[in-house]
Amino acid sequence: MQNKMIRGALVLESGESFSGYLPSNQQDTCFGEVVFNTGMTGYVETLTDPSYAGQIIVFTYPLIGNYGVPSKETWESPHIHAKGVVMSTLTAHHAHYDADCSLKTWFESEKIPYLTHVDTRALAIRLRNDRVLPGAITSHDFSKLSFEAFDTVHWVKQVSIKEPCTTGAGEYCVIAIDCGMKENIMRCLSQFPIRVKRVPYNYDFSDEPFDGVFISNGPGDPIHCQETIHILEKAAKKQKPMFGICLGTQLMALAFGAKTYKLPFGHRSQNQPCMDMATGRAYLTSQNHSYAVDEKTLPADWQVTFRNLNDQSVEGIAHQTLPFFAVQFHPEASPGPTDTQWLFKKFYELMCESKKR
Repeated sequence: MQNKMIRGALVLESGESFSGYLPSNQQDTCFGEVVFNTGMTGYVETLTDPSYAGQIIVFTYPLIGNYGVPSKETWESPHIHAKGVVMSTLTAHHAHYDADCSLKTWFESEKIPYLTHVDTRALAIRLRNDRVLPGAITSHDFSKLSFEAFDTVHWVKQVSIKEPCTTGAGEYCVIAIDCGMKENIMRCLSQFPIRVKRVPYNYDFSDEPFDGVFISNGPGDPIHCQETIHILEKAAKKQKPMFGICLGTQLMALAFGAKTYKLPFGHRSQNQPCMDMATGRAYLTSQNHSYAVDEKTLPADWQVTFRNLNDQSVEGIAHQTLPFFAVQFHPEASPGPTDTQWLFKKFYELMCESKKR
């Protein structure tokens, strides 16, 4: 028997509310930082991205769920990390040869609160014109809601793996710091003849033998990852190649003395245009981040390598003489364009060059 849909709302900390419908058995109020994603596809990869921990995702595309939920091989982690989901229309029927279930069934099996029939375009405009805000999906008395301080939560600690594990075989050993790593990053790294030792965010590997360091994406404010930053400071002294993605860019910048700041509404889509400052070539990139590197605080021996063409924010940094580089976007995609996957090859080639010295 299907649950009856009842009236509910997404209520922002500012007091504004956006009405919709939620399942009658969804009794608990769901709190989270309300962010919007403009992707037309890729909702499964988005929902299983650990970087969305603690957030309520607003999908601005008007129809979500039309191809159902495919097999776990395409997921970015074993389960949904978003606190809740807001949509305009959750399709009642799905069609895809690889679909295991409907999106609605998946939400229910994972106990993820959701709200449908919301004017998501108006909500996105509200967040874009002001800033992202804490909010709640609820059917209860809005006036009695008290909102949590989500910026104070150490989300990386919650999503990072707990024990190191090693995969692959090859001459080179890469330490991959898991701050909430997407699985497609591991798939991209495994294309090369390397051993990947995936370690927790606070695992000190600086005295171990390694040929390269990879710093993953992840949720929350990078300033909370003081243990990771300290470990990177020590590891950098060996001058081995280092490659960061998304949160990894911010952590690398902090380890070398730069600062980060929170963007007004973040970048969350699969069509963010970024320019390679060395070549002038523009790439469409997949992104999901709230924070960015403050360009004015970068040390003199660092340079901006990519820039966002929408707001001119920093999308990539690199050391001018040492083999350290990072990008704010997601070259591994999933979802989104794969135009920048060559950056993984660049990382591998830097390790080959470093080994020859």
